[in-house]
Amino acid sequence: MDVSTGHADTSGLHRYAEALLTHLSADGTAPPYPDVDVPGYWLSPAVQALVHIMNGEDALEPLARAARLDGARTSLFLCLALAVCGHGDRIHASWLGTAFGDLSEDQPVTSGQRALWLAAARGAYGPAGKIFVLRKLDAIAVPPEDELWLKALVPGQPEPLVPPSLADYPELAEIPALGGPVLAADRLARLRARCEEILSVRQADGAVVSSSAAWPEMEPLAVLRALIGDGEMDGPLSSLSGHLLHDVQPGADPHLAALALHVAAPAVRAAAERLAESTLGETPGAVTVPVLGNAIILRPDGPDQSTLAEAERLIIARNSPRRPDRLGGYVLLGLGLSLMLLGLLFWPTAIAGAGLAGWGGYLLRRNRRRALVELARIETQLAELHRLADGAIWALHEYARESKSRRESATTDLTALTRLLRRGPRAG
Repeated sequence: MDVSTGHADTSGLHRYAEALLTHLSADGTAPPYPDVDVPGYWLSPAVQALVHIMNGEDALEPLARAARLDGARTSLFLCLALAVCGHGDRIHASWLGTAFGDLSEDQPVTSGQRALWLAAARGAYGPAGKIFVLRKLDAIAVPPEDELWLKALVPGQPEPLVPPSLADYPELAEIPALGGPVLAADRLARLRARCEEILSVRQADGAVVSSSAAWPEMEPLAVLRALIGDGEMDGPLSSLSGHLLHDVQPGADPHLAALALHVAAPAVRAAAERLAESTLGETPGAVTVPVLGNAIILRPDGPDQSTLAEAERLIIARNSPRRPDRLGGYVLLGLGLSLMLLGLLFWPTAIAGAGLAGWGGYLLRRNRRRALVELARIETQLAELHRLADGAIWALHEYARESKSRRESATTDLTALTRLLRRGPRAG
């Protein structure tokens, strides 16, 4: 336990510790240690021990004093400081265990644990450090819901996918029985690509790249500054599963992603198997498709005749020509002829009758032309109905042929993904 420093002046020690961190992150060296010893304060012997280690000198005595005062902070300080300067291989295995402590799904991950996790993932402690963190993570039961991991690895709903066979009939792709296997195959392919991207990262040994990061992605250097300043290290924290789900998202640190994917491998494999199974469905024996606003049942051997006939009836009903008002035309024509007969006795009456008869004839011809145009429109729509229905049948046949290659691709993706997850992240 750390003994209280009372009113002891720690400003000189803190200034040196800040300068030490600056040197360590810049060139991996330690400036000469001044006479700034603060009795009863863990940081004083811990800094002395770090300087001795950096200079290749015996550090047992200051290590023992620092461990007696605050073993957990001392171990965390040494592990992170040596990682920052690129000498993580000089840590003692017991320091890493003491500094890291225990993980629990019921408790938030501390900033110190996250910093050690990040340093080990980036290879700061070599293969042994990475294996240490993997074992810590493996010991915790993470959420098995495969959809959670699927959404994290390939987030967002994909745009509606229309396979080549249905390019001329995109509305067919909106039918779950037809569009579902296409979406599942695409999502499985993207899942495989994301896992390949994660596991292709070369896990190189070396110093941790230092930078100030916002919580909860706390970098080792930021935790060190909080340690030496006696500040509050635990900002907004996340649960273990929250960190793991965040780590596999696109754009996350690739080293952390590799460890998280290893932990989530069973759930990711289950998600991949579910997607592969979703691509195995056979083309349905009958589908209902809107054609020109009419529901038509399509079967492999052709459109259902009853629904096709109903669609024809509705098209005719919606476009039936209005009953032409021929009465006016006939009245004018009759009246005109009558006046023309009277014109035999009085010629001006014949002229008026001819005008009325001509106007009546014009109205009758116009009504007939309108009726012919409307009938032609109905015939065009009926022909289009049959053309689209027949074309959709051929599209379904082509979709069925595509399904075979889609299932083969999904099987290949599942096999490759299973092999990747079994191999896991590289130790070195």
